[in-house]
Amino acid sequence: MMIGAGATARLFKWFAAKRMELALAVRVTVAAGLTFVAVKLVDLSQSSWAVITSIIVMQASLGGSVKAAMDRMAGTLLGALWGAVVSVVLPHHEGNVALGLAVLTAVAPMAVASALRPSFRVAPITALIVLIPAGGTLLPPYAYAAERVAEIALGIIVGVGVALFVLPARAQGALAAAAARVADLNAELLLALTGSLLDGKGRPELAGINKRIRASLRQIDAAVEETVRERSAHLSHAIDPEPMARTLYRVRHDLVIIARVCVRALPERVAPTLTEPLEAMRDATVGLLRGIAEALRRGFLGPDAAGFDTSLSAYVAAMDKLRGAGVLRDLQSEEVGRLYALRFGFEQLGQDIKDLVERSSDLARE
Repeated sequence: MMIGAGATARLFKWFAAKRMELALAVRVTVAAGLTFVAVKLVDLSQSSWAVITSIIVMQASLGGSVKAAMDRMAGTLLGALWGAVVSVVLPHHEGNVALGLAVLTAVAPMAVASALRPSFRVAPITALIVLIPAGGTLLPPYAYAAERVAEIALGIIVGVGVALFVLPARAQGALAAAAARVADLNAELLLALTGSLLDGKGRPELAGINKRIRASLRQIDAAVEETVRERSAHLSHAIDPEPMARTLYRVRHDLVIIARVCVRALPERVAPTLTEPLEAMRDATVGLLRGIAEALRRGFLGPDAAGFDTSLSAYVAAMDKLRGAGVLRDLQSEEVGRLYALRFGFEQLGQDIKDLVERSSDLARE
């Protein structure tokens, strides 16, 4: 009985952790089924392009779906029109040479267009499909192109409709989830950095943490773009996402400053005095970052930063004690510079983390 209860709890936890991914899977499935039904109701000759389009349109957020729909439609219109023109102007049913020339003429300009503007990336494919239609079609080129456009348009309409009404996911939710990941990774990074500062040992995991932070920041940029698109289309009343992104990048910059200080251990003369306040400041900062991550995931107000202020004051007091005792004068200028850079880095990090607390609270109030 206990095993069953534990397995059930783990299953619920897994569903909770993967709810966004599972909701996307549901939307994709519903969109594909509804599009197939719609194609049969309007009696289009092929259902595959409409169904494929509805699947492509379905993204993790509504803003992403709108962008995918616009890109798909733009590329389809351009490619279908150009493919029909080439099909009429260049006879291509009289041998492989003529067909090859028509294929190159249809694809090359569309390849250039897609290279210059990513929203046209399906244009070469559409142009080729219109030029060489599915076997057995008797429609003239322009009619065949129009039917392909109609199929794509139907898939877009159904896909966007499902994105709007079936377990809708706003980009703001993706922004909060990505920001939570960045906050957790920043906490992990700070632990590794200060570990190197305290014991002088290298941390091979730093490269992997930094790589994951960069990937998560790219997700932040994408979520910001999608949120702005939803706001512009009046599909969402989300707050302006730019302040959150700017604050996360400032925190990233602060950690880069701290990383430069942590390339080797604290000088032996100051380690006994600074180790304890540094550990306290590290623990307070890590706790604050993880509290922000939890608040973002659960939609709570940001955590209290009072503990960080106390730990920073203790570190500054320890620095002042060393300076008053003349210890810093006995150190090389480079080492003194490192200590003050560390202090400056944590002061800036504290200010930006407090700003991040406010940004997370803004999302919770939305």
